[in-house]
Amino acid sequence: MTIKQAVKAAAFLAGFVFILVTVTYIIRTNGGVKDRFTGFYAEKENTIDVVLAGSSPVYPYYSAPKLYGEQGIASYPLSTNNQRPKAIKYLFREALKTQDPSLFIVELRMFTMPDEEWEDTMVFTRGVTDNMKYSVNRIQAINALVSDKSERYTYYFDIFKYHSNWKTMVMPEQLACWNYEKAHPLKGLEIKTGVGPAEQVDLSGVTGTKEPAAEQVEVLYDLLDWIGQSGKDALFLISPYAMEEDARLQYNWLISAIEEKGYPVLDFNAHAEEMGLDFATDFYDYGSHVNALGERKCTEFLGRYLDEHYDLPDRRGQKGYESWDDAFALYEEQQAKAEASCLADIENENWAPEVVED
Repeated sequence: MTIKQAVKAAAFLAGFVFILVTVTYIIRTNGGVKDRFTGFYAEKENTIDVVLAGSSPVYPYYSAPKLYGEQGIASYPLSTNNQRPKAIKYLFREALKTQDPSLFIVELRMFTMPDEEWEDTMVFTRGVTDNMKYSVNRIQAINALVSDKSERYTYYFDIFKYHSNWKTMVMPEQLACWNYEKAHPLKGLEIKTGVGPAEQVDLSGVTGTKEPAAEQVEVLYDLLDWIGQSGKDALFLISPYAMEEDARLQYNWLISAIEEKGYPVLDFNAHAEEMGLDFATDFYDYGSHVNALGERKCTEFLGRYLDEHYDLPDRRGQKGYESWDDAFALYEEQQAKAEASCLADIENENWAPEVVED
């Protein structure tokens, strides 16, 4: 092969890869998770000071626009439904490619659930891997999350999964994702409406411990070691919900293990009364996830905790944070409507439909 032929071959290959990656980014299934991740990639470099990771208790519980508007804290949630804990390290690595956060926040709920319950549920693994840009880190995340080597190629080249989504090629909002960067107007937050009353179970007297599933313990210690090597600080959260005693026992073990490594655990369940959290009104799905009323209280409590325990910069008014001012203004508008909707549901006893599990 001549030099000229080699250059042409290289140019063709580069063009093919560019088209393949671009088309894949566009036709990946649209929705809240994709919007959240493309929003993160769209953020200006080195403007995020706090990155949150974890499953569904993250993105509707903790409002990045509110933390910015009231404390000046620039935070962003890299959260997916039923996010398997072994994904967290790779998401933090991904964040460090473009951001230099001083604090990582980890939500702990999924650490109380055996990993094998979720590994075979493809959608939860893909929620992470199919929303990362192509990179070596993404390959490493796939290798960690997908034990069946014969299936990994469908994750490496996720166009195999989404090849039928050609209709998205004519959707302007998806064409805007050609490089997997599209600003999120609420910085990753999803505001939830609806009210599903629950009863708060007092488990404060449960002081025993139960070790979580062995694989989750291994993942936890690996994550703690990695955070220590990264030079970043970390905070672990237990978001409020109507937990059962078995989960409480596992959380007690997790708290002890994490604190032994020198990191704090903020257990919102232990502060529900202080927060003014009302299980009868502040959840949209009968005690599992908060609605807008609960989100406001959780964010306010987290904001106060961060103010008291960390020296995070106040980004309000700084150049480059104009989009955050816009996000806070939009948040206040949409939050007011969502809270009014929840209050109307409470007044009319218009309770959310219960989810029936098969």
